[in-house]
Amino acid sequence: MMSFHNQSYPYHVKRNATYAKNGMVATSQPLASQAGLEILKKGGNAVDAAIATAACLTVVEPTSNGIGGDAFALVWMKGDLYGLNSSGRSPESISIDAVKEAGFEEIPKYGWTPVTVPGAPGAWAALSERFGKLALNEVLQPAIQYAEEGFPVSPTLSKYWKKAYKTFSEHLTDSIFTEWFQTFAPKGRAPKAGEIWSSLDHAETLRSIAETGAESFYRGELAEKISSFSNENNGFLTYDDLAAHQPDWVDPIKVNYRGYDVWEIPPNGQGIVALQALNILKGFTFNEKESVSTYHKQIEAMKLAFADGEEHITEEKHMYCSSDDILCDEYGEARRNLITDDALQPEAGEPAMSGTVYLATADNEGNMVSFIQSNYMGFGSGLVVPGTGIALQNRGHNFSMNPDHVNALAGGKRTYHTIIPGFLTKDQQPVGPFGVMGGFMQPQGHVQVMMNTIDFGLNPQAALDAPRWQWLKDKKVEVEHSFPHHIAQELAEKGHDITMQLEPNSFGRGQMIWRDPESGVLVGGTESRTDGTVACW
Repeated sequence: MMSFHNQSYPYHVKRNATYAKNGMVATSQPLASQAGLEILKKGGNAVDAAIATAACLTVVEPTSNGIGGDAFALVWMKGDLYGLNSSGRSPESISIDAVKEAGFEEIPKYGWTPVTVPGAPGAWAALSERFGKLALNEVLQPAIQYAEEGFPVSPTLSKYWKKAYKTFSEHLTDSIFTEWFQTFAPKGRAPKAGEIWSSLDHAETLRSIAETGAESFYRGELAEKISSFSNENNGFLTYDDLAAHQPDWVDPIKVNYRGYDVWEIPPNGQGIVALQALNILKGFTFNEKESVSTYHKQIEAMKLAFADGEEHITEEKHMYCSSDDILCDEYGEARRNLITDDALQPEAGEPAMSGTVYLATADNEGNMVSFIQSNYMGFGSGLVVPGTGIALQNRGHNFSMNPDHVNALAGGKRTYHTIIPGFLTKDQQPVGPFGVMGGFMQPQGHVQVMMNTIDFGLNPQAALDAPRWQWLKDKKVEVEHSFPHHIAQELAEKGHDITMQLEPNSFGRGQMIWRDPESGVLVGGTESRTDGTVACW
C-alpha cells in the first residue's frame, strides 16, 4: 500500500481514514452510502453499488443532483479502465438567434432556455447493461423506498435547501416554477433538519426507469411528459431531443505525474484542466506542503490551465485543438515557463494544432467506480416536470452567446461541462477513484488532493481534510478559514488578491478510495465539510 502520513486538520469533524476488505462506498450522504453497501451485500458489484448510490442521492440530496441531470463515470472492471460520458445535448431547435429572439442577450440560469437533455438515467441504464450483476429494478429499490416512504433531512442538506428556497422565492415567480415549490417546499418552506421529506412522484419515476431500463425516460411515457411540459411553455426541448440521447463510452485521458497515471474523462468535461495543471506542475520539485512556494506554483498552474480551458474546451468534435495537443510535454513546459515569483494575469495559450454529487465504490473483486452527477447550480433550472418529481438541469447556461467562441451555443451540442470523475493508477494497476464536486472548484480540488496524495503522502482522509484554496478569476483567490494565515499573507505579497471564505462548501466536497494491490485492503476518505460517510464491510 502507498505510504501515508496520518496528518489531521482542524475541520468540523476529525476523522481517520477508513479501512475495509469486502467493499466500500463513499458519498456525501450517509443514507446513500448505506444504500450502496446494501447492494454490495446482496451480491452486486461496484457498478451496481454506484448506480444504487447515485439514484439514492437524487432523493436524499436533491440540492445537488437529480434525475434531470447529467452523469459521467470512470469504471475499473477486470483489469481495464472505461469512461462513460452521459451528458445531454442542447435541443436541436435552439440557437443564439432564437435565444435573442426570446429576449435574452445571455443564457439565463432558470427556466426552459438553459435546459439540456438529462443524461443521468441513461448513465444508470448503460452501466447496468454493460457491467451490472443485479437487475436495475433491484438496484434502484433503495432509492425508490426513500422517495416513497421519506427520509429525515440531514443538517447540511437542510442548510442548502433553505438557501435554495430563499433564492427561488425571490427570483422564480412565474407559474412554470409552481411545481418546484409544491415538490420541494410542500409546507411553504424548505424542510428542516430531521424533518421527513418524500416524493411519491419521484418514486414512480424511478420505478419506471428501473422497469424499462430508462427507455420510458427517453422514448416513452416520461419523455412525453417532459416534452409536453416544454411545448406548453415554449421550451426548446422536444420528444425527439430526448429520444436521440445515447450515453457514449469514451477513452479516458491521462497525464503521468511522478510515476502515477491520473485519469479523467475527455472534453466536453473540464477534467483536462486538472490534467494540464498537473502537467505544468510536474516540472517543479515540492519539498514541503505548507509553504508559500508550493501554493503559489499550484495557483499559477491552475490559472494557466483554466485560461486554456475557457478558450478551448467544448464537445471534442468542435474543438480546434486536441486533448493531446493541450497535454503534451512541450506545451506543458511552455506554460510552466510563464510562472515567476509574482502572481500573473492568466491568458490562454495556443497549443500546436494536430483537438454535482460525487461518489466512489469498490467491491471485493477489485472493481472500482468513480461516478459524478449533477443538476448544476443546486436544484438546476427551477423546473420540475408535473407529476414526475423530475427537477431539470440548467447545464446550457455554460454555453457562450459569442458565435465565434468554440463553446458557442448551437443545437444538438454538448457544452463545456464542470462535473468530472477522477481515477488514479500506477504501473497499469488501480490505486482507486477520487473526486471533488463543486462547479469550477472541481479541477482545482483534483489537483490539490492528487498532490496531497502523491507529493506529500497523505492518506485519503487527510488529503481531503487539508485546507483548500480556490482561484476565482484574474488574481482573485479564496482560501479556507483553516488555511495558514502567514502563507495567505505571503501569497498576497506576491500579488495574489487573497480573501478568506468562511463557507466550507465553497471549496468542494470529495471522496476517495484506494486499494492495496497485494492485500486487497481498501482505505477510504470522505468529506468533512458536509455529511460525508464511508460505508464498508
